[in-house]
Amino acid sequence: MGIVIFKKRALIWIVLFILLIIFLNSKYFLRIIYPIHFKEEIYTYAEMYQVDPLLVASLIKVESKFNERAKSKKGAIGLMQIMPTTGDWAAEQMGIIDFEPEMLYDPKVNIQVGTWYLSNLHNEFSGNLNLVIAAYNGGRGRVKQWLDYGVWDGREESISNIPYNETRNFVEKVLYNYRRYENIYDKQ
Repeated sequence: MGIVIFKKRALIWIVLFILLIIFLNSKYFLRIIYPIHFKEEIYTYAEMYQVDPLLVASLIKVESKFNERAKSKKGAIGLMQIMPTTGDWAAEQMGIIDFEPEMLYDPKVNIQVGTWYLSNLHNEFSGNLNLVIAAYNGGRGRVKQWLDYGVWDGREESISNIPYNETRNFVEKVLYNYRRYENIYDKQ
């Protein structure tokens, strides 16, 4: 009798464990861990500037975890952690009049400027996603130097050659999150 009860309980636990695994791998659950907040703004500006919205969401998740009030120790602001000087330059290029760095706390402005900047980097680095992500974090000048001096060739297989830990980790995290987002969300 005791063995039968034990087997039934073990079977119940196995079934519950399997159901838990299925739930934890469901898109419903994964969308809680990998959200897309500010979805309308992300998709609007991604379409406008020809950038994959899932890349924008991945970058925001890594940069600020969707915290619109985020500010880094180095002074980067908002969702996409844009440096005020980069924001000034991008706003001028985009024709945004009366731009002030505090505007980068506004999700709409931040996503517009950040997505435009990603598009700009995408054009500069011929669509090489690894280089674009590295330049977003480490600066386009540094990435060009790494390429010119053969420090890094821009391939994913050689990301370990990126000389700055912060940039190397950033590229790895954004790529990881980007792949997760691609698996969880359908292209829209």
